[in-house]
Amino acid sequence: MPSSKTPWYSNVNPNVFLSTVIIIGIFIAIVLFAPNAFDLITKQLNHWVTDSFSWFYVLSVAIFLILLIYIALSEMGKVKLGPDHSQPTYGNASWFAMLFTTGMGIGLMFFGIAEPVMHYISPPTGEPETIQAAQLAMQVTFFHWGFHAWAIYTIVGLSLAYFAYRHNLPLKIRSALYPIIGKRIYGPIGDSVDTFATIGTIFGIATTLGFGVTQINSGLHHLFNIEHSSTTQLILIVVVTALASLSVVLGLDKGIKRLSELNLLLALFLLLFVFFAGPTIYLLQTTVQNTGQYVSNLFNMTFNLYAYQPSGWIGGWTIMYWAWWISWSPFVGLFIARVSQGRTIREFIVGVLLIPTGFTLIWMGFMGNAALSSILNDGNTLLVAAVQKDSSMALFEFLNTLPFSGIMSFIATLLVALFFVTSADSGALVTDYLTSKKEGSPTWQRLFWAIMMAALASILLLAGGLQALQSATILSALPFTFIMLLMCWGLVKALRLDVTKMQALKLARITPRAIQQPRSWQQRLGLIMHYPHGKAEIDDYIQITVAQAFEKVKREFKRRHLDVEIEQVENGLKLKVDHVDEIKFVYQVIATATIPPSFMADAEQTEEPDYYQAEVFLKEGGQGYDVMDWTIEDLLQDIIDQYERHLHFLSLVRASE
Repeated sequence: MPSSKTPWYSNVNPNVFLSTVIIIGIFIAIVLFAPNAFDLITKQLNHWVTDSFSWFYVLSVAIFLILLIYIALSEMGKVKLGPDHSQPTYGNASWFAMLFTTGMGIGLMFFGIAEPVMHYISPPTGEPETIQAAQLAMQVTFFHWGFHAWAIYTIVGLSLAYFAYRHNLPLKIRSALYPIIGKRIYGPIGDSVDTFATIGTIFGIATTLGFGVTQINSGLHHLFNIEHSSTTQLILIVVVTALASLSVVLGLDKGIKRLSELNLLLALFLLLFVFFAGPTIYLLQTTVQNTGQYVSNLFNMTFNLYAYQPSGWIGGWTIMYWAWWISWSPFVGLFIARVSQGRTIREFIVGVLLIPTGFTLIWMGFMGNAALSSILNDGNTLLVAAVQKDSSMALFEFLNTLPFSGIMSFIATLLVALFFVTSADSGALVTDYLTSKKEGSPTWQRLFWAIMMAALASILLLAGGLQALQSATILSALPFTFIMLLMCWGLVKALRLDVTKMQALKLARITPRAIQQPRSWQQRLGLIMHYPHGKAEIDDYIQITVAQAFEKVKREFKRRHLDVEIEQVENGLKLKVDHVDEIKFVYQVIATATIPPSFMADAEQTEEPDYYQAEVFLKEGGQGYDVMDWTIEDLLQDIIDQYERHLHFLSLVRASE
């Protein structure tokens, strides 16, 4: 009897899984066996991408942010990420914690002190180490970590959540292209899209893990004088990956959710400590001022390529950040989508775009301004020297200037380690989604990707440190940027259809139910699904049936002392009720050309090439519904319905005057 046991590889999507492993394997082989060639190739490609595509990165990220604002403010914002009756899976507190810690945790710890100081030492424009340089440093830091970063995450997360939960497509990047390529998302094109997304995700996470492990090493060196070396960092990667693997086994609710909440609590504690132990009033003043300068200059900074002041600054900073966020976007976007089912699109955009950004600006504002205050007001040259020598030491050197520095440095190191575990855990979970046939993969698949990302981070650290990681990130993000633009197109295309359906359900006219001679349901169905009509048939209907209905209405309005006119207009009839000094009521039935639905019987067999409908027009224009074959009583009921709406409108106008 044959065994019914499911093969261990049954949930693997071989095209995506194997192609990703092979490409990463080739990359690792080049790094190991031809390190000099790897260094030369990555530097040259990095320069080529920065020089040739910096405008493309900047323009693309601007499009993402503008599009999100448009969607949130439009009718599209009312659409739910799921059926109309669905409710959010997670409460707001847990949702926010998972958004924040998965998106930027390690980065904020690494760059919260280091980046403002680095910009202060070497600003994009102007004199270094001045008050103006300090202000510009905070403005640029806010720019790199603010709305644009979260717009990249939001656009991917929104696309995935919308197509997965609203249209029951797989929770994969390929699904966002369904409005463009249709069922081909299940073929080689869809596999290629998911492969690009997976590779970008792995490189983006490997970069973050590289930052995290160097900072953990710096914290341990600062606390316990443990050697700051590649060997130590490799051991740390192994230890933290083992912890991440344990979280992977526990799953989303028990693992990532609880770690995320713990991370957020520790981050808040560290932030509040810096706020109260540092120059509190100064931090409030400068952060508020920085926020104002950031918002007021947001448009200029968005499109600033420093084209008239060419230097390598934008490639080493802004373009690197945009590429970093883009490479992370499949990972963060898919994870955000995974925990956002049941929310409206407007709630999703506001939550994902504004709340983490607000927290990020407060974090950078307090941390960065506290560090700059230490330099400007206290003459802390040691902090400047530490940042110039090793940016991973910036946080610990800064904490040395505050009380309880040893305890706080330990908490900071623990926090970085926990962020490391959360990123590796959720990264493995998302990569597994992208390379599997469906959810519910066996544990070995998630463990495989956790180990793969740890191995890649280790090899790249040995090959060229963080510079190699950053170069790999910029290169891997370029193809996915093109995919993201296609995702935007597909999302808007699908949302417009959804909004049209919502409006149709809300505003569509229902065939009136005759009172004197009620129709059976079969007769109503026949009336709704009538055959397409020719122009002559519509004209006869308007001149006979519609004219009789208009005459009946005219007589009744005349009896009530209102001035009513019936006029012949092009292709139809107009009924006009004069309200003296107020807006007239106009009801017209006009023959308009239409396209019959393909499912309509005998639609193709009519001899006349053009089809028409008897469409209702009010003073504001066409109303989009057809009254052909309605009885005189049907038309009378519809005229009175529209007239009642008009009187209600006039009462609102009078009340507002």
